[in-house]
Amino acid sequence: MAVDLAQIIPPLVKAKVDFILIGGMAAILHGSARVTVDVDVIYSRADENIERLAVALAPHRPYLRDAPPNRPFGWNAKTIYHGLNFTLNTALGDLDLFGEIAGTETYGDLLPHSFDVEAFGVRFKCIDLPTLIRIKEAAGRPKDREAIGELRVLLQESETKQQG
Repeated sequence: MAVDLAQIIPPLVKAKVDFILIGGMAAILHGSARVTVDVDVIYSRADENIERLAVALAPHRPYLRDAPPNRPFGWNAKTIYHGLNFTLNTALGDLDLFGEIAGTETYGDLLPHSFDVEAFGVRFKCIDLPTLIRIKEAAGRPKDREAIGELRVLLQESETKQQG
């Protein structure tokens, strides 16, 4: 399913879910020309936030992306508590939820490296460009390595604008 940030972000914000946009969509907000097929967010693992996340997504029929269609899967707070990272198909589009990235980094670790974005009638957090580059370097996947060069150019351009 094609992804539409304008469909996925507002329901999370309106449910008061604590999350930070990371990954390809964050790169696009920083000026990347790359295409991405899902939305990646890191979410707070606080009990109340997990409850809000479960409720926010439940009406949109989240299902494990690569699971067989008949596999039992219940989306609720218990599922999130017992899991950590989820690659989901939803009625809103594909959503990757991370409780942790790069092996140890959590929402709390990344919060100081985020900034507010106002879009789609809501305000939400997005990862800053230096941290996005670091995350992609840590992931080490071929598609991340390909994106890093462009992101470094965008960072250099941004730093040049700030100096000038």
